[in-house]
Order: sequence, then C-alpha cells, then structure tokens
Amino acid sequence: MLVPLTRVLSQAQRHKYAVGAFNINNMEILQAVVRAAHKLHSPVIIQTSEGALAYAGIDYLHTLVLTATRQTTIPIVLHLDHGRDISIIRSCIKKGYTSVMIDGSHEPFQKNVALTKKVVRLAHQNNVSVEGELGTIGGAEDLVSARTIIYTDPEAAHEFVERTGVDALAVALGTSHGAYKFTNHARLDIKRLQAIQHNVHVPLVLHGASRVPPTLITQATTYGAHFEHPEGVPDAQIRAAIKNGICKINTDTDVRLAFTAAIREVMAKKPSAFDPRDFLKPARELMQKIVEQRIQLFGSAHKQ
Repeated sequence: MLVPLTRVLSQAQRHKYAVGAFNINNMEILQAVVRAAHKLHSPVIIQTSEGALAYAGIDYLHTLVLTATRQTTIPIVLHLDHGRDISIIRSCIKKGYTSVMIDGSHEPFQKNVALTKKVVRLAHQNNVSVEGELGTIGGAEDLVSARTIIYTDPEAAHEFVERTGVDALAVALGTSHGAYKFTNHARLDIKRLQAIQHNVHVPLVLHGASRVPPTLITQATTYGAHFEHPEGVPDAQIRAAIKNGICKINTDTDVRLAFTAAIREVMAKKPSAFDPRDFLKPARELMQKIVEQRIQLFGSAHKQ
C-alpha cells in the first residue's frame, strides 16, 4: 500500500532504525526492491529521480509502482528524489506521489528556505510529505552534482526546519554521490549529526551512503568493469548514524553496480545469448540480494 513518508519515518524515528530509499528507473529494479522488502517484511521507499522520469516517463514508473503495491502488504512510499524543477514536483504531486524532495541545497540559505517553504505549502495541501536538504553532498549521480561537500550547520538546520515546515531533512555529513568517490572509507561527522539531532525534531536523511560489497566489485571488475575505488561508507558508520537520528538512507549506486555486474557476467559466459530476459533475470536476482543486505543493515526488517 502507498503511504506518506511521514508514516514510515515517524516509526523509524521512534524505534531507532532507518528505512531504505531505493532509486528505480525500470521494472526489474522495482521488482528487486519490492521483493526484498516483502521477503523481510520491511517498509520501503521507492524513489524516482528527475533523470529517471526523463528516461522512463512518469506514467510508466507510477503505474509500475501501483502494480507493486497490489502484490504486497508492506508500506511503500513513492518519493521524488532531488526535485529541483517545480513543474516536475507539481506533476509528481498531481500524479499521486506520496512524498517529494525539494533540493534547494545549491541555493543561498534564504532562497533555499523560500523555495522549500513554497513546495511544503503545495505538497501539504495534497497530503504529500516533503524532504528538504541543507548542505551539499559531493560527487555526481543522475542530474545532481556538486564539486565540494558543504557540511550542514546545526544552528542553520534548526532555523531551516522551523521556517519551512519540512517533514524530513537531508543533511551533509561527509558522504558523496556516485561510484567514483572515495580513495579511503568515508568518515561521517557523527558529532555534527548529534548536534543537528539535538536542534531539530524531524527525521534526518542520509544521501550518498553507498557501501558496495567487495564481492560485488570483484564480480563486476572480473568481467570488464573499472572503478577508481568505490569504498563507500562502512557499516559501523551507518549504524552510528542511525543511532543518532538518521531515519532514511538513500541507496542507488550499490543497486546499479549489481545490475551491471550480473549483466557483464552473462555477456562474458554466454556470448551467444540475445534474449534480454537472459540478462535481466540474473540482474534482478543480484539486485534483490543487495537490497536485502541494506535492509538488514538499516534495521527495518520485520518493521512493517
């Protein structure tokens, strides 16, 4: 069933776990995510970026998610990730999304406040939750990029939440988008997170927190992939972040790499294969395993 973001995050905040937010842009990714969540009895957040909407179309993706909700009883949030185009945000609200993100993090503080407040007013009129962002995540993914990381200021976070009325706040603690990011393991600024949690009452969101399993990197590179060093955020750091207020964790890179690794393996081992299903079924199965691992790490299993 489709539910607002506030419903699943309020439970997560109360019981100190995080809900995984997984980006999708086709049927196989969606099936992998929902099957994993259903198997583990976990709530889940399905995200579509502006890039995914440009690729597949809002009608196709929305219909796929609605179909998924009819095949499971787990709570599912349909969320717009990194919304920057107001017309797209309006379209998602009108279509039936239960949550949207307004990403004004690239704007000066006052403009970010004004823009976010405008979206909150529009979304709340339609019973749609809103995620805002303060501070910037490094790296690049889809249509979102930033050259530097600007850490979230705890005092500014308090003012931002109070003035905008957002339901959730994405914070910058030292993570980065995409696969090409860290030459060493990322270190989250947990002290900063503790200060932010003390200053705001809404659930907090962590972007760019991928942790690609070494076995997956090996599988992908064995069959021709090349990555500069996608170390990501260690599990212990993720657990510490959840303990200190993170209630929603975005995951995209891990799933993309699983998709690519499985397809590369089939292409290498079965060069005569031409049926797309021969490639997509193993990809779907490997993506599901990765999603299951993330759900277990976040602590949302058996929390539906």
